[in-house]
Amino acid sequence: MSLASTINPAGSIVSSILVTRRRQRPSFAGGCRYAHRAVPALQLVHRQATRRMGQSRHSGTSRPMAQPGEVSQVPLSFHIGIRIMALPPRIGFHASHEQFPPSELLALARQAEQAGFDCAMSSDHFRPWGMAQGHSGFAWSWLGAAMASTRLPFGVISAPGYRYHPAIIAQGAATLAEMFPGRFWLALGSGQRLNEDITGLAWPDKPERTARLRECADVIRALLAGETVTHRGRVTVVDAKLYSRPARPPALLGAAVTEATAEAVGAWADGLLTVSASPDQMRKVVQAFRRGGGEGKRMVVQVALNWAPTEEEALAGAHEQWRTNMIGGDVNWELRTPEEFDTATRFVRPEDMHESVWISSDLSWHLARIAELAELGFEEIHLHQVGRNQQVFIDKFGEQVLPRLRG
Repeated sequence: MSLASTINPAGSIVSSILVTRRRQRPSFAGGCRYAHRAVPALQLVHRQATRRMGQSRHSGTSRPMAQPGEVSQVPLSFHIGIRIMALPPRIGFHASHEQFPPSELLALARQAEQAGFDCAMSSDHFRPWGMAQGHSGFAWSWLGAAMASTRLPFGVISAPGYRYHPAIIAQGAATLAEMFPGRFWLALGSGQRLNEDITGLAWPDKPERTARLRECADVIRALLAGETVTHRGRVTVVDAKLYSRPARPPALLGAAVTEATAEAVGAWADGLLTVSASPDQMRKVVQAFRRGGGEGKRMVVQVALNWAPTEEEALAGAHEQWRTNMIGGDVNWELRTPEEFDTATRFVRPEDMHESVWISSDLSWHLARIAELAELGFEEIHLHQVGRNQQVFIDKFGEQVLPRLRG
């Protein structure tokens, strides 16, 4: 993906985006279901909004703001844009099992397809992060229902080697990929104690978890390739073989948040799955992945955001549902229960949420953030609306954000 921008005489960053129009085509393994063809360049102009005021950072003067729930159409003094010379990013809907019952998530996935989302991904939790979220359906059975009732490609992130034996994950992935060819990818992560210590196994440190992840990934890949696997190491596998396999194995992505993990998964994964962070941090993670062997491989990102008709609603909704994810460092991977997460984050203030969640009532602001991720090279961007207003989020982004990304 090649990107470029130009500076106009007034100092604003203004550029045109080579947009594309979708047409149906056969899907590819774990990808989305649309091909694209270029149409004439469209001027994409939107503002770099501040979080708390509708002012231009360049001039310091007040500017007209879009009405709540609308994409700004007026050129402001600071603009950001991109010229895309390849396919635009595919935009996915993130199905958060921690927050909604499986039946409601199924209806939301159908709505997302109807609204124009390209694809979807699913979390895989045994416990929610906090008691306010309150759910944790079984992702693998839900995926079968979601993929049977939509035409969307889906991905899921799981942690092998703890509550899931790697042979069971391989069997589940093979089954979905056989039933829904070209519509499923699997991301493998090193796990969180919140979900994985229910078996009573001692919870290892991060280097050991990374080593176990690589071992499990090798087992899963061999099984998907049709091999009979016997392995004795951090996990034990004896004469395992998959008897029902897809014609083409699903893509195996490596999940990484830190630079060290990104570099490690670059050596074995078919692609990277990460989460949104500051542009500088995300650039470091991408560089580490490429340095470790991920150059030219697929890159997918999950974005935590919260949109609502007003800034106050957006901030309150993010704080109510997602403050338990504000803990930095290794603590996220070490706490055991939702109650422990609630206690650890009891002093998180609403204004602190901006550090880890995109929060704005301005759809143009969200559009600009998505463009920044595309500039980093992410070809699949999954939007996780952390608030409970899922239906209106899907409708608004389907009506006003997705069409702007595609032209």
